[in-house]
Order: sequence, then structure tokens, then C-alpha cells
Amino acid sequence: MARTAEKAASLAEESQSMADAMARVLAVADDQGTVQWGDVSDDITSGEWGRLIEQGILVDVDGEGFVVDDPEGVRDALGDDAPDDTGSTSTSSSSGSSTSSGSSSSASNGSAADDDEGGWSRWDKMAAVATIALFLGYSQAPIRNTVGGVIDLGLGPLADVLPFYIMILVLATFTGFSSTVLQGKLMNMDKMGEYQERMQEIQERRKDAKERGDDEALEEIQEEQMEAMGDQLGMFKEQFRPMVWIMLVNIPVFLWIYFMVQTPEMVAGAGPVMILPLIGEIATWNERIGPMWAWIVWYFVCSMSFTQIVRKALDVQTTPSTS
Repeated sequence: MARTAEKAASLAEESQSMADAMARVLAVADDQGTVQWGDVSDDITSGEWGRLIEQGILVDVDGEGFVVDDPEGVRDALGDDAPDDTGSTSTSSSSGSSTSSGSSSSASNGSAADDDEGGWSRWDKMAAVATIALFLGYSQAPIRNTVGGVIDLGLGPLADVLPFYIMILVLATFTGFSSTVLQGKLMNMDKMGEYQERMQEIQERRKDAKERGDDEALEEIQEEQMEAMGDQLGMFKEQFRPMVWIMLVNIPVFLWIYFMVQTPEMVAGAGPVMILPLIGEIATWNERIGPMWAWIVWYFVCSMSFTQIVRKALDVQTTPSTS
């Protein structure tokens, strides 16, 4: 029992959304005796429900639902967030009115839902909209020329001094560095590791139950897998979040290069001749190498090489590790 209280306290400290989830299931269990997913699906996420089962806060009672293991211990761990005898969650407001309590609970649940959406803030969503708008620059010349012209105000003087292949190398190094830093800062590897660990644990239990021929356990694990799909969505959002910011940096760089190679001087092949490894001499940066232009091939060669160097130098982990 004491172990359950410790786990509840740890989950409550981890995030307010988990504290709210425990308070909700505790309130329903106090009212009905047992709690099922359908009773709380509008208030908590499937990922939170799965965590409560995984941590032993909720215990299955022969398929009739779940009960809260050590309710008093969970109540003590929640403190002010614990539901009172009427099943409502207490708030720090001195008024204590049911209207105020309901409003605070709804706001808390709404905030928890926002936090659970892969940690996407308002700025992340704004960056996603800006990235989509920049994507149009690849097909819309006015957008491409506008973005390229603005960036050329800063990069143009440097491009007048350096050969264009050196400019591409410098920009590939910059985007590789920024991409690595953004991945390291924005991607929550611990959380993704938890997602993977939970899925691996479910798969192992499914394998064991299948070997034993335990159809009842298999059915329960199948239901848990369906509920864990919320974790898979959360993992996808965690992976995609840094990509939005990376593209917000990389796309303008691509548009500037695209803008430059379309100038009459570049189209005419002005400047030093470039010799690419394994390919040989190219006449212009617009020359096709297979399905891609020469400048894209050179950019990816430089970017992939320097990105690996930067990741090793900064010791940035880009894949989750499980214990």
C-alpha cells in the first residue's frame, strides 16, 4: 500500500495532468466503487489511463472494472488536488463554491489536454503554419523570390566573395548545426523512451500470454494496446515537433539557393567549374544529376557529413533509449 502512495506522489510531481487524472479516477471510484475507461475518457487521455494501470494505481477486478489501490494513500499524495467526500476536486480558492470548483477543474483538464498534445505550445503551432506557408515557395515564384530577395540582403555580400559551392557548404553546415541543436532541445527523449518501454512491455506480456494460451489475458492486453495508441500518437508528435522548427530554418535557406541558381548568371554557367566526387565536372548548378539538380546533391553531401560531425561533437541523442 505504501508503495502505491509513493508511486502516486511521483506521478503527481511529474505533471499536473497526471495529478488531475488520478483525482478524476479517484472521484469516480469513490462514487461508483469501480471505474472504467468509458467513465473518464472525456476527462483524461488514454496515455494517462495506461500510466495509472502500468504504475499499479488502478487494479483490475476480474473484468468488472478497476479500483484504486490504496485510495487513502493516493488521496494523501494528491493533497489539495484530492476529491472531497462529494467527489469534487478541491481548489485553492477560498470561496469553495461548486461553480468555482467546477470551473477550476475544467480549466485544469483543458490545460492538461493542451500539455498532453505532444507538448506543442502556441509558438510551435505558429511555426507549423509559417512552415506550411514557406513550403508554397517551392511552387510559387512570388513567394520564392520574396523570401530569396530578403535573405539575399544578408547573404548576397558573402556570396559575392565566396565561390558558390563554398556558400552551399557553409549553409549546409549551418542547417546541420541548427537541426542538431533543435532536435536536442525540443525532443523529449525520456518521454519517448517511456512510450517505447510501455509498448515493449505490452508486447512481451502478449507474447507470454500467447505461449500460455491464456485467451482472457490476451483479450485484456489487446484492449490495453488499443488504449496505448494514444501513446503512439504522443510519440509521433514528440518526433514531429522539432521537425517544424528545423524546416522553418531550412526552407528559407533552400529558397535562397533556389533563388540564386535561377539568376541569369548562374543559368549561363558563370563562375568556377565544379567537380563533384564520383560525378565529375558539371557545367551549371542547374544541371541534372539523375532526378535532382546538382546543387541539391552537393548540399545533401555536405549536410549529411557535417551533421554527423556536429552530433558527435555536441553528443546530441536523436533516438530514444530504453532501459
